[in-house]
Amino acid sequence: MNIMCLNGWGGKLHTSLLPYLQSTAPDILCLQEVVHSPASDKDWLTYRDGDHILPQRANFFRDVSRALPEHTAIFCPAAQGVLWDRDRAVPSQWGLASFVHKSLPIIGQIQGFVHKSYSPDGYGDHPRSRCAHGIRVYDNALNRTISVTHMHGLRDLRGKLDTPERATQASRLLDLSRQVSEAADIAVICGDFNVEPDSETLTLLTDAGFVELVTTRGFTSTRNSQYSKPGRFADYMLINDTKAVQRFDVIYDPEVSDHCPLRLTL
Repeated sequence: MNIMCLNGWGGKLHTSLLPYLQSTAPDILCLQEVVHSPASDKDWLTYRDGDHILPQRANFFRDVSRALPEHTAIFCPAAQGVLWDRDRAVPSQWGLASFVHKSLPIIGQIQGFVHKSYSPDGYGDHPRSRCAHGIRVYDNALNRTISVTHMHGLRDLRGKLDTPERATQASRLLDLSRQVSEAADIAVICGDFNVEPDSETLTLLTDAGFVELVTTRGFTSTRNSQYSKPGRFADYMLINDTKAVQRFDVIYDPEVSDHCPLRLTL
C-alpha cells in the first residue's frame, strides 16, 4: 500500500501536480489546502487577505477527483469565504481532502475540528479554523486494517512556535486517530503541521507511541525551491509500527507544490 501526504498549495502548480498524481496513483492521498468552489465554473480565482494575494485553482477538489477517477474522493471543509473573479466575490470552501482507491473498503471514518469550528461566513482571523480527517481501511494484500488521519495545522502569524492552541490541536488530532483506529491497526498520522521538529506537537505524538519518519530517516527539509522563506520543515508523517514500513521518501523532484510530497509504502 502506498500512502501520500501533501499540502497542494491551492493547486498553484496543478499542471505538474495532476500528471504526477496520475502516474503515482497512491492508494491513499491525504491532501491539504484544497479549494472547492461549486458555484463557479472558473479555473482560477484570486485569494485576497490584505497584502497576501494568491491565485487559487477554483475547483482544485474537482481537478484532483478527475485525475484520480478510481478513487473515492472526500472533501472536508474548514471554512467558507470568498475568492475573487476580478471584482466579483465568489463563495468558496477551503479545507482538506482524502482520496482512497476503490479497491480499499473504507470501514471507518471520522471528521472533526482540531482548532475552532466550521466558519460559514468567512475564513476568519488568524489562527483560523482547522479540521482533520481520518479513515480506516482493510488492505487485503497486507491482511490488516490501516488507519490514516491527517490535518493542516494552524498558521500563526508569529511563526511556528509552540502555543497552547497548537498543544490542544495536537491532542485533538491524536484523539481523532484513536477514535478511528482499533488496537491491532497500523496507524498513520500525517499532514502539514506547521511546526518545527522539536515541537510539543511531535513530542505528544511520539509519547503516544508514534515514530516520526521525516527526521528519523535523515531528511533535512520538506520544502523545495518554490519556498523561499526560512524554516525547512512543515510536513510530517508518523506511524505506530515501523516494522510495517517498506519505504519512506520525501519527494523533491518533481516540484508539484511549495511542499514536498511524503510517500510511505507499507
